[in-house]
Amino acid sequence: MFVATWKGAVIAQSDKTIEIEGNKYFPFDSVDQTLLVDSATTSNCPWKGTANYYSLSVDGDTNTDAVWVYREPKDAAKEIAGYVAFWRGVEVRAV
Repeated sequence: MFVATWKGAVIAQSDKTIEIEGNKYFPFDSVDQTLLVDSATTSNCPWKGTANYYSLSVDGDTNTDAVWVYREPKDAAKEIAGYVAFWRGVEVRAV
């Protein structure tokens, strides 16, 4: 089981994570979606496709673009469809 936390809040926890390039991807339904704020930010990975971002909002603090998802990943990364990953100070650890 892995858990993702920021500012003391549990952002996600799951025993069904996928690790790619050193990042743990969590099923979207394991994320506390009340903490997510849509972002217009995107980036592109040559083999995964276009990433879309969310910011986190915890107790009035915002962590801009700390969550990313490949909503329609390329075939090479289809296993992460419906999964999200974290960065920018979000701690991911085994529990």
